[in-house]
Amino acid sequence: MSGFRQGIETAIPALRRYARALTRDVETADDLVQDTLVRALRSEHLFHGGDVRTWLYTILTNLNRNRLRSLARRPILAPLGEEDAPDLAGPESGARDIERALATLVEEQRAALLLVVLEGLSYREVAQVQGVPIGTVMSRLARARAHIRAFLEGERPPLRRVK
Repeated sequence: MSGFRQGIETAIPALRRYARALTRDVETADDLVQDTLVRALRSEHLFHGGDVRTWLYTILTNLNRNRLRSLARRPILAPLGEEDAPDLAGPESGARDIERALATLVEEQRAALLLVVLEGLSYREVAQVQGVPIGTVMSRLARARAHIRAFLEGERPPLRRVK
């Protein structure tokens, strides 16, 4: 097996973990990872060396952006079920609070935070994956952390002033 294909194979668990955290849906995440792997294998000739894992995260991030744009064009209405009711008791409530806080983040901030905290990528690698300067990554991370901290402390997140 070539080094490229072996790099892809070793990155699959991390891709699945990141996709599941990003989409918050197992089936969507698995579809996203599968599409990422298909694109990577078809585009092997476009890979010019470097870290395969970062390249795969870039593909996955771009596919997820395309998916979100497509979903924004056609909103999905889903009925509320009993499992959607808030449950404030029990040891799992802290994890649910963090999950809710992550869900309220802007997509770019959540993706940057997940890549750094969950996947252990450096700020430079996240900047490469997201296609932005490293300062933008640092700003997104600071805003995401402040938002989560405020959410967990029960504060209302500050409104941004737009000129």
